[in-house]
Amino acid sequence: MRRIKRNVGVALLAGAMLAGAGLYGGTAMAAGTGANVAHTAAPMLLDSITPVSGSTVGVAMPISVVFTDAVAPAARAAIERHLKVTTSVPVLGAWHWFGDRRVDWRPKGYWPVGTKVTLDAQLTGVADGHGRVGVHGYKHTFTIGSDFETFVSVPGHTMKITHNGRVVRTMPIDAGSKTFPSWDGTMAVIDKQPEVRMTSCSVGISCNPSDPNYYDITLPWDVHLTFSGTYVHYSTGDPNPGHSAGSHGCVHLSLANSKWYYNAVKQGDPVTITGSPRGKAAGDNGYADYDLSWAQWLAGSATGAHTA
Repeated sequence: MRRIKRNVGVALLAGAMLAGAGLYGGTAMAAGTGANVAHTAAPMLLDSITPVSGSTVGVAMPISVVFTDAVAPAARAAIERHLKVTTSVPVLGAWHWFGDRRVDWRPKGYWPVGTKVTLDAQLTGVADGHGRVGVHGYKHTFTIGSDFETFVSVPGHTMKITHNGRVVRTMPIDAGSKTFPSWDGTMAVIDKQPEVRMTSCSVGISCNPSDPNYYDITLPWDVHLTFSGTYVHYSTGDPNPGHSAGSHGCVHLSLANSKWYYNAVKQGDPVTITGSPRGKAAGDNGYADYDLSWAQWLAGSATGAHTA
């Protein structure tokens, strides 16, 4: 079953972040008041920076910056140069624009375990190409945790978990049906919730209660993979997965296995699904950044690869 959830990250509206403690305990240090700029131009604002400052995330987690308003193509190189990424060990990476409001930074491969990462968004005085100018900066720091990877085989009805390269568990699963196949590809975990209300209407399957594909149910131990509503979770309609009966696109685990997985996984851990006919999720359908090849990734960058 699937549910749409779109608003992630930390809201960074005008005045929401000043020097010192930020929302959710994160830190966003003001780079300057930008008072002179603010009197002559509308402010360039951010909707979110993910991950939140102070967090520990998985090896596939990108830095994702979402602007409140569109950024013109001609302004993107200057903005990338002012979004400074520094790391405790050398990491080759690049920015990539998903449309005109979201820009992500990811390494060429996964992050090295234990890397300390800082984003210093020095946006004061930087223009967005549409008449808006940055009025202050933001600073986020986070740490890359253990290498916890999930590999789902749709035709094999199995989910293999590795921790720092060692297989720790293999579990039976059911993935999407032929009618409602799962996404293939690698998706970094967006978030997780102990309960999620899932409805067929919210993901465009059916809003008719008499339809056999209609559902409106709250289910436990939900690990969120895509903004379009893909989760790994337990399903009361499929309590003993591992057979050919498919889901509406999610990955089903037993109740005991779903609880174990929920407690073990963290934001940014990669979940790779193979063998589904649907194809790969779009890179911005959550944090499926690694569904793009390195060449594709660089094609969406205004400044190219660099070592942080």
